[in-house]
Amino acid sequence: MTFLPSKIYVPHLYEFFTNKKLDLNNPIEFNQKIQWYKVFYRPKILNQLVDKFAVRDYVKDKIGGQYLNECYGVYQSPSEVDFNKLPNQFVIKATHASSYNLIVKDKEKLDVNNAKLLFKKWMRTNQYYRTGQEWAYKDVQPRLIAEKFLEEKGQSSLIDYKFYCFKGEVKFLEVHLDRKDNHKRSFYDLDFKKLPFRVVSLDKTIDKEIEKPTTLNKMIALSKKLSGDFPFVRVDFYSINDKIIFGEMTFYPNDGRKDFYPEKYNKVIGDWFKLPDAFKNND
Repeated sequence: MTFLPSKIYVPHLYEFFTNKKLDLNNPIEFNQKIQWYKVFYRPKILNQLVDKFAVRDYVKDKIGGQYLNECYGVYQSPSEVDFNKLPNQFVIKATHASSYNLIVKDKEKLDVNNAKLLFKKWMRTNQYYRTGQEWAYKDVQPRLIAEKFLEEKGQSSLIDYKFYCFKGEVKFLEVHLDRKDNHKRSFYDLDFKKLPFRVVSLDKTIDKEIEKPTTLNKMIALSKKLSGDFPFVRVDFYSINDKIIFGEMTFYPNDGRKDFYPEKYNKVIGDWFKLPDAFKNND
């Protein structure tokens, strides 16, 4: 059904996942406004900002290249990837889609043929049609990017810090722990105090005290600079041994499918999301 016009498809998909009706003429809750975003908010710069390679230029211009992870190469096709030139540890991602990542901790154990088959599958995928018509991905050129493998001592996987920004104002952040072994997440305020809402079940919510990152205030300041031109965007960073590394910019968290609990926070957070009028004539 993803071939249907957005104004028809998106409300049906939203109702299927949330059991709520969507009025695109009067979205109220946060996820309802994310659906409106997909249908109506379509400045071309979004195509650049969701592209994992092209976004690097935007980050350089706004906050500086020192916050970017090291890039080993960008490839138009799987055949261009020369594994012999890559270090023993690296990550290869699809630039045009979400969650397409190959993490290599020991190149000698990598099955290169299987990796290239995986890349070919990625290259045939368009994120817009893969999920909920996330418009920003529709015209992104399929490519692969190889980057430095990041790790922090004492952690089985990196901690993600995801800042929810509304027209350059950071309201709260989401923290993700242990993606590899026991993925949990929770929301925190800007003083790093845990907030009373969630989007996952209680058993997937962080249930221990975690240390406030020393770089928190700096990450907040950087998020403000990157997000100021947009009604809403989530800006993601890593903080590794007090060094900040940019992750990505996301305009449609969870594809606008995961409600906040308790229920009242769907409207509370939605009220921070001020939609522009200028894009309502888009098809």
